[in-house]
Amino acid sequence: MTTPIDIREEAGVRTLHFGSEWIQGAMRIARPWNLELEYTREMMASLLLRDDARWPRKVLLIGLGAASLTKFLYRNRPLAHLTVVEIEPAVVAAARQFFKLPEDPKRINLVIGDGAEYVSNNEKKFDLILVDGFNEHAHPGALNTLPFYQVCRTRLSDDGVMAVNLLGLSRGVMGGFAHITDAFEDRAMVFPSCESGNAIAFAAGGNPVEISFDDLRENALALKKETGLNLLPTITRLEQSHSCIGGLLKL
Repeated sequence: MTTPIDIREEAGVRTLHFGSEWIQGAMRIARPWNLELEYTREMMASLLLRDDARWPRKVLLIGLGAASLTKFLYRNRPLAHLTVVEIEPAVVAAARQFFKLPEDPKRINLVIGDGAEYVSNNEKKFDLILVDGFNEHAHPGALNTLPFYQVCRTRLSDDGVMAVNLLGLSRGVMGGFAHITDAFEDRAMVFPSCESGNAIAFAAGGNPVEISFDDLRENALALKKETGLNLLPTITRLEQSHSCIGGLLKL
């Protein structure tokens, strides 16, 4: 990486930067296991889409950042095995030193490499794939291409779901989302952008997802009780956007 990794602290929040004001990850020092950034919380809406409380068992995370998603799943899904692919070794070092990334090789398989190459060269199946990889210019590169999403679909288990952070795309959020809808044959949706400008897309290629807003709220209440994560505002915003036909979230 040509730009330096920069760690900052303000008002009890530690942030990760790649030599710019752009925040690549954040952790509230008093609550290191919580999801500080809104978009990371919205990516965890994945957990509302399957009724099995033991789901997901195998997770692929592309892009480590400040390890927020990794830590949340590690703590709150104790049966899950996490494979994390991060292209920049210095980010891994920073996550360990400054952001409390757990050292547990039995549950966390940390791969230093290119995320797009990893999914192309590895035939493992995952219940959940989380794509959140950007360079210092907030561009996802090969992680926002039709071939990449097509391969991701083949790497999902029958109950598999993919969630993608769409931000900083040169063609805009909907340009990136078009690749996902093509790869998943329209079995995808994008949530309304949160205040930070991030929009989270979800897709499924195996068993269908079909869930009512009442069931989403019930699942969200259970998740809040279990983990402290409150996704009820996200569900309300999604419902108000009228993007789910017939009051059902379908993938």
